[in-house]
Amino acid sequence: MAAKEVKKGIYWVGAVDWDRVLFDELVALPEGTSYNAYLVVGSEKVALIDTVEPYKKNELFENLEELGVNRIDYVISNHAEQDHSGSIPYVLEKFPDARVVTNVRCKGMLQDFFSLPDEVFKIVSDRETISLGNKTLQFFITPWVHWPETMFTYAVEDKVLFPCDFLGSHIATSELFDTTDENRAKVYLETKRYYAEIMMPFRNFIKKHLALIDELSPEIIAPSHGVVIKETAFILNAYKEWVSDNVKPLVLIPFVSMHESTRMMVEFLTGELAKRGVRVRPYNLITADLSNIAMDLVDAAAVVFASPAVLAGAHPSVIGFAYLMNGLRPKTRFLSLIGSYGWSGTVVEKHVKSVLSAVKAEWIDSVLVKGTPKENDFKKLEALAGVLSKKLGAI
Repeated sequence: MAAKEVKKGIYWVGAVDWDRVLFDELVALPEGTSYNAYLVVGSEKVALIDTVEPYKKNELFENLEELGVNRIDYVISNHAEQDHSGSIPYVLEKFPDARVVTNVRCKGMLQDFFSLPDEVFKIVSDRETISLGNKTLQFFITPWVHWPETMFTYAVEDKVLFPCDFLGSHIATSELFDTTDENRAKVYLETKRYYAEIMMPFRNFIKKHLALIDELSPEIIAPSHGVVIKETAFILNAYKEWVSDNVKPLVLIPFVSMHESTRMMVEFLTGELAKRGVRVRPYNLITADLSNIAMDLVDAAAVVFASPAVLAGAHPSVIGFAYLMNGLRPKTRFLSLIGSYGWSGTVVEKHVKSVLSAVKAEWIDSVLVKGTPKENDFKKLEALAGVLSKKLGAI
């Protein structure tokens, strides 16, 4: 991929990973991803903002060579995670006079990862600036988007914000600004997927950082994954809705069924909710893409877990999803549980509840059935649908 101009004197020099399908051995990448590094060329000094995954370093250096870069004065490290910092040692090897500009907490992490000596660092504090001559870079310490050491870099005169992982998306594209009408929906979807999987646990921190961005009023947002955003209100307004306390009248039913009894209950409850005009989405945890469920968790008012009893507890796949949900800490308001058991249903309920301690939601009475659901069990599911419908109707 060739270097691209973001604004006069500011260039994208990163790398595109077209066929990467998994991130952190956890996050699905249906659209691939990119590692966005940026070169800011001032009248006196040159800064490189973030780097790329080490196995993509040759693309970074090819882009720098294409631009005729023969010196780098500063390597800005907004975030120590290796997909952004991993090529810093190679950049320092090629440009030995460069200094790594970062905050004190990020410095410690970079030294843990790469054993960099103290003398290569220039430490900055919140709102501190450095001059590149005709361009000024300002730094904002913004912890927990999504690590404790993260910061933003802002090109003051050009009004370009470099927020690293924040406001990014996992998209591989040959275009720099890719929010044309035909791609706008994809950018929204993949930005939401990124938020759901990575940023959602930190939504209360994010509210403060969004207020900072409103204060800065950037003309361009240049994150470290995905497209560069000129239509800043498009992404910022979406984020403001996602981090708000607003939920949608949507019920998710993540389920596993071993011998069809639990599936019968899921299908019946799904139908009863739909009859009442409640939007409902069952997800078979054996086949579902977890990132799609995570995106629905951003908005869903209610989650009903559905699990058979296995080894004196809930099904491992249900517990695995409950663990993930607990870590994501969505704004879900109501929780419940349905399922089938052979000799003890209370162990299933205790197991699921024990994993969801961080999700502050109202629990609605479970419907747990011994064996195959009978007429009275379906009446209980019908009643559960009524309770959910009433509660969601009051939102």
